[in-house]
Amino acid sequence: MFLVGLSGGIASGKSSVVNVLRELGCAVIDADVIARQVVQPNTSAHRQIVQLFGHEVLLESGEINREKLGSIIFSSPEKRQQLNTITHPEIHKIMLKQILKYFFQGYRFAILDIPLLFETNKLTRFMKHTILVYCDPQSQLARLMKRNNLSHPDAEARIFSQLPLDEKRRLADHVIDNSGDRERTRQQVLELHARLDSSMDYIPIRMVAIATLTGISGLAYLLLRHFIF
Repeated sequence: MFLVGLSGGIASGKSSVVNVLRELGCAVIDADVIARQVVQPNTSAHRQIVQLFGHEVLLESGEINREKLGSIIFSSPEKRQQLNTITHPEIHKIMLKQILKYFFQGYRFAILDIPLLFETNKLTRFMKHTILVYCDPQSQLARLMKRNNLSHPDAEARIFSQLPLDEKRRLADHVIDNSGDRERTRQQVLELHARLDSSMDYIPIRMVAIATLTGISGLAYLLLRHFIF
């Protein structure tokens, strides 16, 4: 099994692309969903976040107020890095477990939906392919303002906290342009899926795993060593 990193920019339409991939039966590992799981109350990450940012980032239920926390970290690179230091190791552990699950289920490849794939740049070396969901900057700004009910300055601040889409475009192996209508985007996804599905890239990895690893523990150790550290 080989890994495919999928990323985009905020409000670029990555979720729509992921939905199509799921419809096609792809194994998708969603880093954002995992990020919500690891900060649930009574987790280590939750306690560290409250200690660092204070109780004002909590909802009445005790869960993290993502909007409140987002407004803090999007305006402070230092705070954003501190949050990443807390959450990323926990996220990577769960991603690893899901990778192992899909590997032993016989999937040829797994899609890792990682919003900050190119910003952190720690996982790109493990991806056989990287995909960027792109849209033009004007559309991105307009979509974000409408979706999150943000002012122009607030929307720009969130966009500027990430690498520009044009820069990510140069780093990606494949680009899905989501600037147009849904059908045009869908056709691009279908074409790329066909290329991935027909790829033989999974064969060498599976042969090496079968030949050199004696059990689940050996594979887990190998992936843990390279994927997390």
